[in-house]
Amino acid sequence: MEEVSLSKRRVFFYVQHLLGIGHLARASRIAKALLARGFDVTMVTGGLPVPGFPQEGVRTVVLPPVTAGDKGFSGLADAEGNPVTAAFQEHRKGLLLEALRLSEPDVVIVEAFPFGRRQMRFELLPLLDAIEAMDRRPLVATSLRDILQERVKPGRAEETVELVKKHFDLVLVHGDPAFARLEETFPLASEIADRVAYTGLVAPPPPDDPAERFDVLVSAGGGAVGKELIGAALGAARILPQDLRWCLVTGPNLPQADFDELAAVAPDGVGLFRFRRDFASLLAGARLSVSQAGYNTVCDILRAGCNSLLIPFTAGGETEQSTRAMRLERLGLAAVLPEEGITPQGLARQVETLLARSKPDIPPLDLDGADSTATILEERLLREGVRSSRSA
Repeated sequence: MEEVSLSKRRVFFYVQHLLGIGHLARASRIAKALLARGFDVTMVTGGLPVPGFPQEGVRTVVLPPVTAGDKGFSGLADAEGNPVTAAFQEHRKGLLLEALRLSEPDVVIVEAFPFGRRQMRFELLPLLDAIEAMDRRPLVATSLRDILQERVKPGRAEETVELVKKHFDLVLVHGDPAFARLEETFPLASEIADRVAYTGLVAPPPPDDPAERFDVLVSAGGGAVGKELIGAALGAARILPQDLRWCLVTGPNLPQADFDELAAVAPDGVGLFRFRRDFASLLAGARLSVSQAGYNTVCDILRAGCNSLLIPFTAGGETEQSTRAMRLERLGLAAVLPEEGITPQGLARQVETLLARSKPDIPPLDLDGADSTATILEERLLREGVRSSRSA
């Protein structure tokens, strides 16, 4: 059997963002690390387009976009906000399967599924079946954040375990077990322990020195649900001393009409932006970060080492951000403000208190999850040997 070097290995990476951009941002950091190791990466995306994602060097397959039908993720809508139809689903499935066939991957990474993204079963179950039918079956991994949404419907965890055992070789948990373990939010983790590999948190690399420095950096993630936070921050900026420098990042998904409305009332000394490519370095230079408690934002904060006020997203019964925020609060790494406390007055009180604090002592958490993911895949491919011969 002809041996093929790792530099020729092909990765087929499926990622579907529905409301925010966190899934896409984390996947892009991993893709960048894979590229740096010489992997050939094809990323399949199926959400609304986001400027700057994926990054240069990644082959992309863009499926007709779908988004969350509501904040509770109970349904899917197309780019125009209409419920997706069976014909739409069939079309997407066909495009996805054709992309797999053309890619001829050595590794398939499926972001979140089967632990999440159940709405995408119409195309992911056929994808997994197609992988099993391939003459040269690739290594198959699921890519997970460290804290999962708690499931309340009976049988869901058992179904997830069954799918993992049937289709997946690796469960890549992008976390440090010293901070969060899979079994804490997925009670049947012991049944798939032989497949679990902790990568560390997928944080950005150490940031450059900031070109600008702000006292308060407010970010709304992808921006789809961030108008209330940005509006309250504008109100808090009017209440607090006018010499404070504020930077408000709405996220790319905030509707243009909402952005224009907020910009019209922004006071002097407040910068309002949709997106900042230098966000990580801005955090490093900020005295205080105010944000939701999504995975990527928290990774950015831990890397920067700044004080933070976290406002967990809890709509539709979401528990993941609250769990993460409360854990950070117990470690003395953040303060937490419930969503119902997002008022100009409440936010101003918290900001005033936190600006008086010194920077927290960040524990030695593993923040190099992107590089570790690439290493794990390299080592697994080497250990298993060449899956087939293929001309370069």
